[in-house]
This record gives sequence, C-alpha cells and structure tokens, in this order.
Amino acid sequence: MFGRLDIKYGTWLLIGLALEIILIVSFLYEPMTKLTPIPLSIRERQLTRQYIEQQPVAQQAVYAPPQAVSQLEKRLMDSGLVNVRDVVPGIKVMLKYSTKDNFTGMDLYGDLNECYLQKDVAEKLKKAQELLHKKYPYYDLLVLDGVRPLSIQKTMWDSLRMPDSLKWKYVSPPASGSLHNYGAAVDVTLVNPEGWMVDMGTPYDFFGELGYPSAEPEMLKQGKLTHRQMENRRLLREVMTGAGFTIIDTEWWHFNSCSLSEAKAKYRLIR
Repeated sequence: MFGRLDIKYGTWLLIGLALEIILIVSFLYEPMTKLTPIPLSIRERQLTRQYIEQQPVAQQAVYAPPQAVSQLEKRLMDSGLVNVRDVVPGIKVMLKYSTKDNFTGMDLYGDLNECYLQKDVAEKLKKAQELLHKKYPYYDLLVLDGVRPLSIQKTMWDSLRMPDSLKWKYVSPPASGSLHNYGAAVDVTLVNPEGWMVDMGTPYDFFGELGYPSAEPEMLKQGKLTHRQMENRRLLREVMTGAGFTIIDTEWWHFNSCSLSEAKAKYRLIR
C-alpha cells in the first residue's frame, strides 16, 4: 500500500517539477521587455529626461493652464472646431509647433497653445482616452498637434531641406492639403502621472525609418527598436484605432479620423 502511495506521490511530484520547468523556460523565452508597459521604467526616465533637457519647457507645457483666447483660436472656433480640453477629461496638450523645438526650428503657432479639432474627432479622442484608462489608468494621452492652418502647412513644406519627391513622407504637399488642415488628424503619444513621455523609440517628428510603423518588424530585428518600445507603440495604436482612428505608414504618432476626400466633403479647410 505504502509503495503505491509513494509511486503516486512521486508521479505528482514529477508533474509539478515539469510544470515549474515549463514556466521557467517560458519566462526566459518571453523576457520582461516583451511584457505590457508599466510606468516609470528606467528606460522611460532616461529617454524622456533627455527630451526634457532638450526642451526645458516641455514638462510645464503639458500642464500649462489655458491662456487667453488668441485671434487664431477665435478663428478656429468660428470655423466650428472645439478645444479638446473641453471634450476630453484629463488629456494633456503640448503643441510642438507652438515652440521652437520642432523640425523647422520656428514657433509656427505663436500664441496658440490649445489643440483644436472637429467636434466628432475630439469625441473619438475622448473614447481613446477612455480605452486607455480602462487598460492603464495611470497613462494619459498627450496631444502634440491638432488642426494646422494651410498657411502653416506651406511654411513646414518649404522648410524641409530635401527633394520634393521625399518631402511627402513627412509633410503633406500644401497643394493637396493634409487632414490636419481640416482638424481631422491628431498627433499623440502617452505620458505617465509624472509627465514623462512613454518611450516610443524616437522623439516626435523623427525623420527616418525608425519612426515608421511599417518598418517596425525590421527595426526590431536589427535591434534598433526594443520589444518594450514596440509594446508602447502597439498600446497607443490599440486605443486610437479602437476609437475609430487609422494609422499611416511613416509616423507612429499620427492618426487620421477619416480620408482626405471625406474631410473635404464634411469640413471647412482652415487656411
């Protein structure tokens, strides 16, 4: 009898040990960098501290209180656009083109510090924020750009020092216009409770394949993107596409609310 119990006990012991080995091997095969994002990682702190040092007003700008309504804002409101802070609770705004810390090196928006979008686009952004909070309550969306007047689009286009045949990858030609010019596109990233931008592998408006969603598998294979950075990008895409936005191939931060032809039919061009 005791011999049978010993055999039975030994069998269960072997099964338990086998399960432990499987779990250990699985953990080693799926390293921590492949797990879902958590706030305040060392890498996040290092990378975003570098951004903050390069742009010392960045952290304050995220939480800057609304200023007096500018002439441009009045024009945007007259065109039917809305301030996203009035629609999306808790959203953070830091318009990069209201600073000199952008690829043009110029403050293009002047005293415009608030993001404006079409009302239905802002509602989609609200849904994206809600989806984000359901999964990771400690993160918020950070808006980097919203509506962009066509005159600013032309300035951006002209500032690029590269052949016109390459410019379209980074700035839509003014002749055809951009969804930004209709308040139907938005540039966003993620921030944690302390205002640190989540590590996406590149800064905003990075020119090159490292910023391309379409190139991510190859960049990961070459070791230029980490699994963690990929997961952060996937999280951003998940909540934005879940709210009805679509992505483009060349900018991880850019999301469209509709097609350009739909925008031309539905909205007024902001000149």
